[in-house]
Amino acid sequence: MNTSLSERQKSWLTLAGLWLLLLLLAALRPLAVPDEGRYGEVGRWMLQSGDWLTPRLNGIPFFHKPPFLYWLEATSLASFGINELALRLVPALHVGLMLVALYLAARTIGGEPLARRCALVLGTSLAFLLGGQYINHDMLVATWIGVAIWCFAFAFMAGEKPDAMLARLGFVACALGMLSKGLIGIALPGLVLLVWLLWTRQLRKVLYLPWLSGLALFAVIALPWFVLAQQKYPQLFNYMFIDQQFNRYTAATYNNPQPWWFYLASVFLLLFPWLFFALAGWRQTDKTAGSAVAMLPARPWLSLCWIWAGVIIVFFSVPHSKLIGYVLPVMPALALLSALGWQRNMAQRRHAGRIFAVLCGLNVGIALLIVTQVGPVTRDSRTQDLAQVLACAARPGDTVYVTDAYPYDLPFYAQTAKPMVVLEDWPQLRQRAGDGWQRELFEGADFDAQAAKVLQLPAQLASAGAQAGNWFVLRSGSKTTAGLSGWKLFYQGAGWLLYQSGGASASESPEAAQHKGLPGCKDQRGH
Repeated sequence: MNTSLSERQKSWLTLAGLWLLLLLLAALRPLAVPDEGRYGEVGRWMLQSGDWLTPRLNGIPFFHKPPFLYWLEATSLASFGINELALRLVPALHVGLMLVALYLAARTIGGEPLARRCALVLGTSLAFLLGGQYINHDMLVATWIGVAIWCFAFAFMAGEKPDAMLARLGFVACALGMLSKGLIGIALPGLVLLVWLLWTRQLRKVLYLPWLSGLALFAVIALPWFVLAQQKYPQLFNYMFIDQQFNRYTAATYNNPQPWWFYLASVFLLLFPWLFFALAGWRQTDKTAGSAVAMLPARPWLSLCWIWAGVIIVFFSVPHSKLIGYVLPVMPALALLSALGWQRNMAQRRHAGRIFAVLCGLNVGIALLIVTQVGPVTRDSRTQDLAQVLACAARPGDTVYVTDAYPYDLPFYAQTAKPMVVLEDWPQLRQRAGDGWQRELFEGADFDAQAAKVLQLPAQLASAGAQAGNWFVLRSGSKTTAGLSGWKLFYQGAGWLLYQSGGASASESPEAAQHKGLPGCKDQRGH
């Protein structure tokens, strides 16, 4: 009896192994702040509050992005508990889908060996091993942009008229892309495909797309949340689409200004060292690109991949504000080009298999080094140690006050049930605050006057210190520590301080002691 695995089975085992490696790495580090603390807490709050319409940060509406990430986070947290890995399952599942989509596309274009090499190129890249576990919206929208491009491209290449079913799947992917991060979920696939169709002289096929059924699917998936949220918050569209998307794209006043070449450097880093082989093989002919089935010649696919990468890199290079995660949508295209470049330049050389394995291992080692060092390097900026103490010392009804800096990860680790009270000179901040956490809070507060009550003036600190059941959190070295009256230092963490209010504490009574501790305390003790 022949028990050897088929080549296709080996490929699927390779994909599964790469995804399990990603999960292993994802379990080795705490939340990164501010992004993972911010987006992870919005998902936890959605689960705790039961409000699946309005994403909230510290109880305040948070409409920077649509809610698809938070819906999936809340579902995962409900299923697997409040922990980092439950949050990271969301981007991990999406990058797994990106990997599978690339494998299936490459298998159709160039056969099983090319498809498996593509999977290894992407699956051992830092884009996959690090970007695939990072909790924000970037991997979600990158995956759906890629799926949309693949679906529409294969639909157009099916014949004189597009394949209707594949095109409908493309419309579905665009809808999920829009729910993931807004208009770029539609704009980027559309722009890439438009340029490609013009380049390959297939634009006339657009007329034969199943527009009626496709747009109906798009509307059913993407529009209900926007309609319901706009009805409840009439200023939503202007804020989310004009301010948070159009203005961020065109203005020069937002965070993270970078030079024009930032994304060129980013793709080399995220796809190191494989991208060198893509550049080495950019002049591939149809013959050297590998065999393709008759209806899917190699040259249109090569042009698609180069256009895919080029259009998106140029698109995101225009704004002054640049973040490395924005370039993730180009990874499938560049992984395919890298695999083709390897086949052309390296595959026939002596010891090519060993060299390929060493490069894969090198990337895995780099990723392992990075994830194991993130915790120690960022220890001072995180509040995980302080949250463990607070979770076991506080009562569910206690109030946490913060000022000077915002502890994004504290509510998640402590699993607080109440929003923190944030003390700042809010009238002044509205006049001069930059693109930071203060603006996130006071702009969100404009949507909900009741939730805005957690934004108070610093003068409230003195009276809060005289009352029992209050806690005060601030960064070590803050000038505020010089004038604390009625507060006593309870715990000094790596980078943050925890104060407890004075006065008679009801928590000292036996009845209150039975109710002491937040849900996060149980988690930290392993119960």
